[in-house]
Amino acid sequence: MAGGWSKDGAVQEQIDSTVEDALERARASLPRGESLTHCEECGAAIPKARREALPGVRLCVTCQSERDREQADFSLYNRRGSKDSQLR
Repeated sequence: MAGGWSKDGAVQEQIDSTVEDALERARASLPRGESLTHCEECGAAIPKARREALPGVRLCVTCQSERDREQADFSLYNRRGSKDSQLR
């Protein structure tokens, strides 16, 4: 049940939109194409098992872990006008 000026179901629509946006970002970041044999950041060899498990991989495990940590530090929030996002 929505309150105030919002229509019924507005909260669920906002949650669904947030989840859809996150899925689109995740799908866009998936590797594509031919895997590299050496990391494009540090030049270390990428093991064959990693290249086969993740087609299109471009980074070694160490560099990918570092990139994942940096992206986790980036704060994402809903920009669709929720009261919570306006307070940030």
